[in-house]
Amino acid sequence: MNNIRNFCIIAHIDHGKSTIADRLLEFTATVDKRQMENQVLDDMELEKERGITIKSHAIQMVYQPSVASRQLLSESLKQDADGPFILNLIDTPGHVDFSYEVSRSIAACEGALLIVDASQGVQAQTISNLYMALEHDLEIIPVMNKCDMESAMPDMVEDEIVELLGCKREEIIRASGKTGMGVEEILNAIVERVPAPQGDPKAPLQALIFDSVFNSFRGIIAYFKIVNGTMRKGDLVKFFNTGKEYDADEIGILKLDMQPMNELSAGNVGYIISGIKTSTEVKVGDTITHVERPCDKAIDGFEEVKPMVFAGVYPIEAEDYENLRASLEKLQLNDASLTFTPESSVALGFGFRCGFLGLLHMEIVQERLDREFDMDVITTVPNVSYRVFTKDGVMHEVHNPAGMPDPTLIDHVEEPYIRASIITTTNFIGPIMTLCLDKRGELIKQEYISGNRVEIYFDLPLGEIVIDFYDKLKSISKGYASFDYHPNGFRQSDLVKLDILLNGEQVDALSTLTHRANAVDFGRRMCEKLKELLPRQQFDIAIQAAIGAKIIARETVKQVRKDVLAKCYGGDVSRKRKLLEKQKRGKKRMKQIGNVEVPQKAFLAVLKLD
Repeated sequence: MNNIRNFCIIAHIDHGKSTIADRLLEFTATVDKRQMENQVLDDMELEKERGITIKSHAIQMVYQPSVASRQLLSESLKQDADGPFILNLIDTPGHVDFSYEVSRSIAACEGALLIVDASQGVQAQTISNLYMALEHDLEIIPVMNKCDMESAMPDMVEDEIVELLGCKREEIIRASGKTGMGVEEILNAIVERVPAPQGDPKAPLQALIFDSVFNSFRGIIAYFKIVNGTMRKGDLVKFFNTGKEYDADEIGILKLDMQPMNELSAGNVGYIISGIKTSTEVKVGDTITHVERPCDKAIDGFEEVKPMVFAGVYPIEAEDYENLRASLEKLQLNDASLTFTPESSVALGFGFRCGFLGLLHMEIVQERLDREFDMDVITTVPNVSYRVFTKDGVMHEVHNPAGMPDPTLIDHVEEPYIRASIITTTNFIGPIMTLCLDKRGELIKQEYISGNRVEIYFDLPLGEIVIDFYDKLKSISKGYASFDYHPNGFRQSDLVKLDILLNGEQVDALSTLTHRANAVDFGRRMCEKLKELLPRQQFDIAIQAAIGAKIIARETVKQVRKDVLAKCYGGDVSRKRKLLEKQKRGKKRMKQIGNVEVPQKAFLAVLKLD
């Protein structure tokens, strides 16, 4: 156990985590030159296309320090320095929407590489992930990446890291994922500074599940870290929270591919295949133990995920409902932050109300459903969950505008607020403040970090930032502002339900909850947008926005008409009138039986109203 090190890599988006991971794998010869490619751990097509990490990936490296390195290692490690060190690396995502992945990786580690871009400095997600690591008492190794770039400001960024961590300057490693500079120093620092895992291989088995994937041939594969005890191939094990028992058909370690082993003891990270077919039986954060000699209690310190954004996901074909359920269950194994419950809609039939951590997360899930499971889905307008208090004092949690009680019964509504932290340069403070105040934000404080960089704290309603806040923030700050947030309770608010009616029929999938002050403007813009997107029919389509029974905006999509008078050259006016009346009757009958198809573009247009 003294030679095992478990560590993860944390950083803000685009600070070079995956590139540093590539260099570590290359240096330790974990991946041979044939298999080497950029972002080798990001095995999803989507990750390669977008250049972001979506899933955390675990891989084991074996590091044999060179003679020169061994002399540099401290006295306490000298006796272990000969044998090879087993380094279990968990690469993590950087985007705020995938912070749950990061929290799970951190729970399985004893140390973390904190990577900061030498040209951009400390950013919001750097701070947020760092605090998460410190809460779990992880040993932090600061690494300054991209030091080979011309735009790098190593001395200034070093000051920021020293101020943030309170470490010594000489503890910060200067590196470059592109050129491979500083990689050996990083490996030596991991060996020297990250503590070996604490645990007793002879104690009853306790293993924490931190991830799982679905394989159509082998069933569900769970990834775990053993805290205490030893697991052998063929053991009868049980999952603590679900109480289900299984045979460990295959256990092993995670290299680039899975590598079977006969036994794994405390401190190791590995996988288990036991022929589980039902996704509900594997819970991330659960504890694996032996049936014959079980542990007393499950491993704690694992938090449940709280979705921030909700949207309805419906199959385009009604008969695909069960396939969609199966696809979501398989996706949930691989992405524990996705939650879903069945719901139905008048306009769209049967589907699911899904909870996501943010808009990017929602987009990625939709894309993965399409690519990995070949599911075409319609996603409704995203919204957040509200608390509605009725006059009899009962509190209802509403995730869907269609679930709002009758307005006459409502006493008041509370909406969720977040505490946002925005890090930017001083020349963008004005536009960012204007943006936050337009979104009903409340300035809490601002602090200067170093030089011309400032951190601004705002309290904002979550419903206002769900749709387009992040995009606007990036565009007004030319990409320089970084944003991070955490929930900050509920507050009473004057919210109204805005309905969209097509020919007097309410389309529940387009209903939204919005602040009364924004309702008229929002309703008008929605009607104008729908007028552009709805295809013309043989009859007039009236598009109306309404609050309760009050219509606040209207647009009309004009009917497509055949020129029935084309064949009349002069003659009596009564002939023309007769033809027009006949057409009018036909149009009226058509309006009674015709229905308006709402295209998928119309549901998404609400997101892009500006």
